[in-house]
Amino acid sequence: MLQYTLRRILIVPFLLLIITFASFYLTRWGPGDPISVIAGQIRDPEVLERIRESEGLNDPIYVQYVRWLGDAVRGDFGESYIRRGFSTWEVIAPRLWVTGQLGLAALAVIFPVGIFAGLLGARLRGSWLDPLLTLSLLFGAALPGILVIAVLQWIFAVNLSILPVGGWGGWIDIIWVGGILAVPIPDPHIYIPLAAYTIGGFVGVARLVRAGVLEINRTDYVRTARAKGLDEFTIQRRHVLRNALLPLVTIIAFSLAGIIEGSIIAETLLGIPGIGSFLFQAIGSRDYNAIQALTVIYASAFIIMNLIADLAYSLVDPRIKTGNS
Repeated sequence: MLQYTLRRILIVPFLLLIITFASFYLTRWGPGDPISVIAGQIRDPEVLERIRESEGLNDPIYVQYVRWLGDAVRGDFGESYIRRGFSTWEVIAPRLWVTGQLGLAALAVIFPVGIFAGLLGARLRGSWLDPLLTLSLLFGAALPGILVIAVLQWIFAVNLSILPVGGWGGWIDIIWVGGILAVPIPDPHIYIPLAAYTIGGFVGVARLVRAGVLEINRTDYVRTARAKGLDEFTIQRRHVLRNALLPLVTIIAFSLAGIIEGSIIAETLLGIPGIGSFLFQAIGSRDYNAIQALTVIYASAFIIMNLIADLAYSLVDPRIKTGNS
């Protein structure tokens, strides 16, 4: 286990090196540069060229990358071209917390809902409700996030006017009752993005749980437990659920990484000031420094979540071996 963990950790810098160089090259290979954005009304080619020279944008790509890499290793991702006078990290840090709040809230809803739907699907197998539930799950999995958000906005914000169209106000609001008792309630801004994440995320959990429960119910040790006279509740709790929920350990890590990736669409459409909407803005403005910093964040999230998933699964299930063992 220790050798496997160390080997995986040692691979991380090489993966980040490949990913960041690919991103670095592709952003500079396309047309335009951030100078045309930050220069504003300046149209004098000589002035623009002097600005590019001062920013080091005329140097060969490999020289620019080595310079950026040296700064990035020290935690310096440069100044944001979108918000001049602020470092890239100063702009990203508060947005990263917003995306993190949404991601954690989504996980807290996705897994209970998904586990319940999966157990219900296994329980209803063979009944007339089984195909209806299966089709509902497939329909939910096929819905694009853009459509889900648009429908939720149209229903709850435009027609019913009970939720805001977009924006962000944090997780909770505090209501004071009688000026003495503080009552926390969910902030209205969180419902639409949370519902969009849940609809797109719980389906995979439900299908995995349903398949796991049905498969384990057919195993020999479950048949043996029934033959010994154990009641069904004990069998399901001790033998079936415990083993059927093991794969969720890996799904949790990948779900969080998927939520971070999906934040680009959700945050942009809903005007949420997270890293997803900022990445969309950075790409449009050719903010090289911001794009590179966000590439490191996204790549690190996927790599770390993948490593955690592998290690956690091998810990909770002794049958899974890592490395050469």
